[in-house]
Amino acid sequence: MSAPKAVAATIRLTVPAGGARPAPPVGPALGQYRLNLMAFCKDFNARTQKYKPETPMAVTITAYKDNTFEFTVKSPSVVVVPEESRGRGIR
Repeated sequence: MSAPKAVAATIRLTVPAGGARPAPPVGPALGQYRLNLMAFCKDFNARTQKYKPETPMAVTITAYKDNTFEFTVKSPSVVVVPEESRGRGIR
């Protein structure tokens, strides 16, 4: 079994679903750890394509010292769901 990777940082961001781009806030946050911006954007957008575009998604990125990364995307916050249904006349 291999040894665990050395963690350089844990980065927490809120990124719109399907809207990750190498511009701020994603670019500067990942760039300072020399992570592959395009790989993150492509993977994040693929994972969040099932959500309504522009839905704010919380993502936690673990950056390793060998310039690799892993990330987890949390479901949209509970606040987002009622805001979307506000116009539907919930009774």
